[in-house]
Amino acid sequence: MPRQKQPAKEAASCHHCTPEPEARKVEQPHKKALVNRIRRIEGQVGGVLNMVEDDRYCVDILTQISAVKSALDGVAIQILSTHVSGCVRKAVMEDGGSTEINEILGLIRKMIR
Repeated sequence: MPRQKQPAKEAASCHHCTPEPEARKVEQPHKKALVNRIRRIEGQVGGVLNMVEDDRYCVDILTQISAVKSALDGVAIQILSTHVSGCVRKAVMEDGGSTEINEILGLIRKMIR
């Protein structure tokens, strides 16, 4: 019996990709998972604070700071991914998306500094 081809897994994308100019709200897919990740990061930052207050070894503190930065980068990449897959893709398909492309390129420049 031949195997059935599985449908390609589509990347999650932002919902309601036409944010109002003043409000600029976008409903995030997987919002609960994002919130959970950010709360974990919040706990890590609290741990760094405790380490500083407890006069812990500098290298240990810096290691934890590096872990926090890495975790934040992961959240940022996830949000960026859904934004490009949704909002930017939609804008490109509708009108070429030059404004959105310039916006995302500016954001990437900020992120890699």
